[in-house]
Amino acid sequence: MKKKMIKLVNCILVCLLVFYLAIYPDAATIGQLQQNIEANNNALADVNAMIMGLEDEQDLLDEQISDADAELVNTMTEIGLKEEEIETKKGEISVAQAEYDAAKAQEEAQYNAMVWQIQFMYERGDADYLAALFDADSYDEVLNQLTYMEAMYDYGRNLLNEYEETKIQVGLLWESLEAEKAELEAAQAEMETQKDYLNGLLENLRQQSADYDAQLARARQEANLLKTKIKQEQAQLKQLQDEERRKAAAAAAANGNYTVNQSVAQIISGASGSDLGKKIAQYACQYIGNPYVSGGTSLTKGADCSGFTYRVYMDFGYSIPRTSFSQRSAGTEVAYKDAQPGDLICYDGHVALYIGQGYIVHASTAKTGIKLGRAEYRTILSVRRII
Repeated sequence: MKKKMIKLVNCILVCLLVFYLAIYPDAATIGQLQQNIEANNNALADVNAMIMGLEDEQDLLDEQISDADAELVNTMTEIGLKEEEIETKKGEISVAQAEYDAAKAQEEAQYNAMVWQIQFMYERGDADYLAALFDADSYDEVLNQLTYMEAMYDYGRNLLNEYEETKIQVGLLWESLEAEKAELEAAQAEMETQKDYLNGLLENLRQQSADYDAQLARARQEANLLKTKIKQEQAQLKQLQDEERRKAAAAAAANGNYTVNQSVAQIISGASGSDLGKKIAQYACQYIGNPYVSGGTSLTKGADCSGFTYRVYMDFGYSIPRTSFSQRSAGTEVAYKDAQPGDLICYDGHVALYIGQGYIVHASTAKTGIKLGRAEYRTILSVRRII
């Protein structure tokens, strides 16, 4: 499954690279550059998503490698302990074997002694024992003779039984130790098999990790290529936009009009309101597409929402407060239904410039910059007329 994923990633990277090299290689217009940047941003998003997926797989592999490494260490430790236990058992078995051999030798010696004793009694015959009894001077001496002979026999028999019991017990111990040794050797063999399995698993996992490293390196290289291309295109786009703005500013200085998108111009011209308000709206709209910069007041290099409205009105000779909160109290409040181009549309923590027919122009976010939008996209708190 993972090998299939790696092949798929390779295929996607190749396709993205071909796409990257193919799209608009000589883009020269703002529209083409914007399309190019959007396409490259989409491709970059795909590559970044791929990188995240590969990193997740790599993290999982690293975790599996760590687990397998730990398991291998534990297994090898257990093998070492089993080897020590086996050597200990071998020593115990040697001791038991020696004790068994000694008990067996003592049993045989005692048995031979009893055989000799019986043979001696048999060879001398009953007559000698009867004579010994009849030669006794008293009944007590006869009893003593009989008790002595019986005691000698019982002693030999008990000693033989004792040696035989010792031999049996030592034999059982020896057999038990041999069985335990066999179990330890079987466990050791099983752990050796587990060790071989873990070594094979680690080799496989490390190979997969190396494959993912290679995939990540290629994906990151592709991401860097796309970032470089996007940066170059954004610089080229900014240069073209700056040139257009300079041309528009020159035209505006010549005839007092401001060049804006035809549809935006129609919105402004079709709205009811003062000519000055419409000129302010037209002037503001020519900066659509410029960057949003927190704390900024530059219409070309970047402004935040209140910095944008502040600078527009300043360029027409009007001084209004700098912050969106303060601008909510500037000028005169009017109802939204009576809003005209050039009015401020105030929101909670945000401010925009009304251009007519329900539309606003405002410095929105760092991602979108200065843009056109619907006035009622969020709750309106106040509409302020400055002129």
